[in-house]
Amino acid sequence: KFGVFSFQSSSDKDVILNILSVLTDLLSLGTGRRIHYVISKGGSEALLQALTTAAQTEPPDHSTLLPLLRLLARVGQRDKKFGLKVQKAEATDIILSLTRRSLGHHLPLTHCLWVLRVCASNVTTGTMLGISGAMELLFKVITPYSKRHVRMVRAAIGALAALLKSKSNSRRAVNRGYLGGLLRLYQDWHRNDVSNSYIYIRRGLLLCLKYITNIQLGRETLLGSQGMDILFTSVQDCLSCRNLDPIITTATQILRKCYPKEHLPVATVRSFYSFPLPGKAKAEPPCEGSEGDYESDGEEETEKDLDNEDGESKEEDYDLETDVSKLRSRPMLDRPEEELGQYEAMCPELSHHFQELGLEPEEEKSLEDRTESLPSVPSHFIPSATSVKHPNCRWRNQSVTEMGADPGEQDFKVPLQCWRKAEYRWDQTDEKRDVAEAARDTNLCEEEDPDRSCVFALRPLPKDVAWYKKMFYPHCEASVSPCPEGRLESSDIARDLLEKHQGDILFHSSHFYAARAKCVKSIPGYRDLAFPDFWGHQPPPYTKPMLERKHGVQRDKVLDDVRRLIQPDDVIGRTVFDLDEPSCSSPGAQGCLTFFSKFESGNLRKAIQVREFEYDLIMNADVNSNQHHQWFYFEVRDMKLAVPYRFNVINCEKFNSQFNYGMQLVMYSVKEALQGRPRWIRAGYDICYYKNHYRCSAAAGGGMRGKFYYTLTFSIKFPHKDDVCYLAYHYPYTYSTMMSHLDMLEQNRNPKKVYWRQQTLCQTLGGNPCPLLTITAMPESKNRDDLEQFCNRPYVFLTARVHPGESNASWVMKGTLEFLVSSDPIADLLRKCFIFKIVPMLNPDGVINGNHRCSLSGDDLNRQWLTPNSQLHPTIYHAKGLLYYLRSIGRAPLVFCDYHGHSQKKNVFLYGCSIKETLWQAGCMVDTAIITEDVGYRTLPKILDKVAPAFVMNSCSFLVEKSRESTARVVVWKEMGVLRSYTMESTYCSCSHGLYKVSKSF
Repeated sequence: KFGVFSFQSSSDKDVILNILSVLTDLLSLGTGRRIHYVISKGGSEALLQALTTAAQTEPPDHSTLLPLLRLLARVGQRDKKFGLKVQKAEATDIILSLTRRSLGHHLPLTHCLWVLRVCASNVTTGTMLGISGAMELLFKVITPYSKRHVRMVRAAIGALAALLKSKSNSRRAVNRGYLGGLLRLYQDWHRNDVSNSYIYIRRGLLLCLKYITNIQLGRETLLGSQGMDILFTSVQDCLSCRNLDPIITTATQILRKCYPKEHLPVATVRSFYSFPLPGKAKAEPPCEGSEGDYESDGEEETEKDLDNEDGESKEEDYDLETDVSKLRSRPMLDRPEEELGQYEAMCPELSHHFQELGLEPEEEKSLEDRTESLPSVPSHFIPSATSVKHPNCRWRNQSVTEMGADPGEQDFKVPLQCWRKAEYRWDQTDEKRDVAEAARDTNLCEEEDPDRSCVFALRPLPKDVAWYKKMFYPHCEASVSPCPEGRLESSDIARDLLEKHQGDILFHSSHFYAARAKCVKSIPGYRDLAFPDFWGHQPPPYTKPMLERKHGVQRDKVLDDVRRLIQPDDVIGRTVFDLDEPSCSSPGAQGCLTFFSKFESGNLRKAIQVREFEYDLIMNADVNSNQHHQWFYFEVRDMKLAVPYRFNVINCEKFNSQFNYGMQLVMYSVKEALQGRPRWIRAGYDICYYKNHYRCSAAAGGGMRGKFYYTLTFSIKFPHKDDVCYLAYHYPYTYSTMMSHLDMLEQNRNPKKVYWRQQTLCQTLGGNPCPLLTITAMPESKNRDDLEQFCNRPYVFLTARVHPGESNASWVMKGTLEFLVSSDPIADLLRKCFIFKIVPMLNPDGVINGNHRCSLSGDDLNRQWLTPNSQLHPTIYHAKGLLYYLRSIGRAPLVFCDYHGHSQKKNVFLYGCSIKETLWQAGCMVDTAIITEDVGYRTLPKILDKVAPAFVMNSCSFLVEKSRESTARVVVWKEMGVLRSYTMESTYCSCSHGLYKVSKSF
């Protein structure tokens, strides 16, 4: 403090030098805290004042200037307002003048350049320096190429890079031809730096190019100057040396940025499938805009992840709801009160007579007395697609005058010929009869072979090619057993395989699955069953660690993409699968894979063969939407053995993914299944996820600015030649899988102990039933106390799969259901204590049609709970109606929990609702005398944290955001008064805490 004061008041040269020496020593020996202390005491201003005074001497007194400049550079690096202080002191021109006057003296020039660099860190000051000719001056210093005074050159390049952060300076540099000069200078340094002694100079030049290419004019100029080729070639020379990573990284960033922007190679980004909505005209696809629509001058992205409630990850405080009246208010009913009566039929447990227990007449009368107070209403109305009177609402390829045959009553094929050829035919009969018949067939199989192992006892697949062709391609063997269509009856093959190879997979029956799948209504009118869903699969026999990310894998993939542009000789560019143009697809073409995705939950829109063993894949958007690309599930065949195939999913939308942190996709091999190993396994290596050069125009993307796309790239070596494999984002769980699973649970439960009722909540927009389950314990006996205890059990309301791409939510729900009907003592206790109302799949249509997030209306159903539409969002409307009904009879659930999956976080955790925690987080004063709150909402998470290995309490959040006011947990908490209203998030990939913690770090 004394030094700064003396420095400001003294004019004696010796005193100034001594003070500079002392300050320099103090700051060099101390930490950043000393520098900040000097800054806080006016040190920057004092040093600038001294510089102004010293610069006026003629000739310049370098004995004073050098330590002064050195100290200014050191202090200026830590002073965030240094640029503004330079302007205020009117020192900009003085610094520039000193630099010009020092051109013939490399030591003072170097010191001036250090200060110039610090000044230019402020964009406004840098712009002023650029206007005053600073860049011309710096170019004189760094050109032509010379290894003399390397320290000075490095300082000049650093100052130039700082100046070029200003876009106006970048434009000035391009207009004056400096970009080409920088490229030539970079080539000279790269060519002559054989010993890699000047890495910082080479990287400094790349930083200059990086900042110039932040503007469109800079990118265009670099392309026109063959800059892509120059940088790509230089990077190839550096790859073998790990020490050159700073150069490689910066050059790769420039290459990615300057890669010419393109539209996706599809006719429109809008979904290939559309569904006419009741009461709405057919939506017109948005116009494709020009490339300028999505151009951005900066490299900063302002994207925001919308991962279901997963978007709740650390929201900004301004999104928190701070209006106490809104947090505490209970809105009015969103429908007439008399409509609630229809939901009485969904609570049969409250009026069940339990005749199977042999109740006495007076006890039955007593039970009737307890339920006669419930509203008397007509029978439960289940809305269906056909009940909606709209001229455009019909299935694809149906007559305008009538709805025609039920799409579920078409021929299905079990995939055994390309694993899609075995046909199941049926008449127009009741769905339950089919399931019952399938169950009888299954029981018959079990009686014939009671000693079957739990694992498939399949004979190994013969290596004889003729047999293989006969089995998998019966149409090629028509001469063996001719049929009217020129192929073997694949239904016979399916029957033979089931008889020879069928083994027990827990809670799975291929017969049940086929019976259920044939009743599914889809927009494409699926006629094919994916083999994994039909055949079933077992859990992996062992745990698998996350994939360890190889150093430089993303960089290598980006460079491969750049090679396509500048070395296109080996690029094939052939479309091998296309939903938009089926004629373009080339199944079985020589030297390429064959793709297929038109089965339940399938999603692949287009496949392009880039090189011999590389394919670009494009996912289909959600129905009636132009976005939400994440879920994929498709079949691939005709592969070669031990060949690394690279797949690039090029239209992902999220700005980051667990694929960058050890996650792998899943793969199912048909040959492996037939050899006794029917499993989905984690597969793929060299996996990474990064922004690519594809853009969606603002018009097509439905946003103010253009949308970026991202690439998920991975390589796979298939386990068998000419196998049939399925690849998926995550373990698939289809609607038919759920329905057949419910059939199996109902068949295998203990009816004396488990009360089970499966009803239909409603018909979906697409005409599929949405099941509603009731699970509890049967009354202990027929006496009055046991019956009253049965009726008075509190409710627990569970829902899942509102977002179709979150298949992990269905797997968690599957485990929940299996546990609740099991003989486990804890499950028995839970059944005796609670009545479980469960909607295991809130968005059947989205799951069936391969959506990631939306329903057929194109809406995110978890944003419709506030005011659901009975026609467009029937499952949400009626689930909310049932909750309203329970509240109206004084039976609001004790717990509500909506199961979700999280694509960017690890572990399992809950989101809940708390007024106080929301206000505290927002920084609001909370009067505890006025605002009281039951902290019971934390009880269940704390219990889970103790007993569930994958659950992490620290990841839980109980904040209420404005942007989440229409989600299930917030609406049920606010409108139904359910204190314990949660969203449960389950990771797609591994755990970072607890028993399942992964040991590897990334």
